[in-house]
Amino acid sequence: MIRRDYYEILGVSKSCTDAEMKAAFRKAAMQCHPDRNPGNAEAEIQFKELNEAYQVLSDSQKRAAYDRYGHAAFEHGGLGAGADGFAASMADIFDDLFGDVMGGRRGGGRRGPARGSDLRYNLEISLEEAFHGKTASINLPTLVACDACGGSGAKPGAKPRHCPTCGGHGRVRAQQGFFAIERTCPQCHGGGEIIDDPCQSCDGSGRITKQRNLSVNIPPGVEDGTRIRLGGEGEAGAKGGPAGDLYIFVSTKPHPFFQREGSDLFCRIPISMVQAALGAEVNVHTLDGGEAKVKIPEGAQSGKQFKLKNKGMPVLRSRETGDLYIEVRVETPQNLTKRQRELLTEFEALSSTKTHPESAGFFAKMKDFFENLSGQ
Repeated sequence: MIRRDYYEILGVSKSCTDAEMKAAFRKAAMQCHPDRNPGNAEAEIQFKELNEAYQVLSDSQKRAAYDRYGHAAFEHGGLGAGADGFAASMADIFDDLFGDVMGGRRGGGRRGPARGSDLRYNLEISLEEAFHGKTASINLPTLVACDACGGSGAKPGAKPRHCPTCGGHGRVRAQQGFFAIERTCPQCHGGGEIIDDPCQSCDGSGRITKQRNLSVNIPPGVEDGTRIRLGGEGEAGAKGGPAGDLYIFVSTKPHPFFQREGSDLFCRIPISMVQAALGAEVNVHTLDGGEAKVKIPEGAQSGKQFKLKNKGMPVLRSRETGDLYIEVRVETPQNLTKRQRELLTEFEALSSTKTHPESAGFFAKMKDFFENLSGQ
């Protein structure tokens, strides 16, 4: 009988790497696996050919012998290619490639108590609450252990029994020719036990959904996006397993006056043209509930910042405090009366480059620039 070339069976070239060969084998084996093609004799033959080819070419010694002598290298017991050794090595290969797909590796045993899932809760607080800290009360629905059955899933007084299909192991072995493949037991779903008389409160799941009220300590200085972990406050575990954790993700509401950058705060305040020209002293409220005086010097321009030390946000888990930056914006007067217009017109007539050095200098430089440009 003419035997097909192993490289042709796997769909790879003779120069392929081990990784390329493994990927090609996995893809082809998944397509023609007997479990996916029940009753298909042609797929079963193709699957056996793939396994045989991969078992030889994945071994560096056997691959070298095959490249030199072809199939003759394994005739008459050459290189230990007996059926028993082949089946054993292919079981290891199958575990490596398909362990996760088929429900876990051999020898894993039945699934014991499973840890509960972690939960996430989004908590929005104000900037004042982030400044002072607070104890927040949250309500969330979650799975908790059933009080009626104690989390076992069986009716009070009843007990689960060993699964007759898998003998309590949680896994069954299927024979495919000389391959033995383990899978999760379809009757107990890997638990190893059968509940004949399930608890009526939880329908045999061992867990029920319940609304829970929890207190969360928000420390002063907490930042936007901070994650707070509450260990063991997540979903209850299955079959008496440990509970998961609850993660609180903190976000801060936008503030009408302050913007935060780390531990510093920024506030923009409008001042009149007269205050900017003559100087002034203004009171600004701070997040700690007090007030701070900001002294504005004569001739202050829009965008000028003034730092109020230690008036920002507290640094998380520290005694340090950030700063508060006050930025002034000069407001242009509107809705002027006739007299105000007259005064401003008179003021403008008395103005010079000394009273408006920036604008005078800017337009003088612009004029010189374009005059020189046109003269070139």
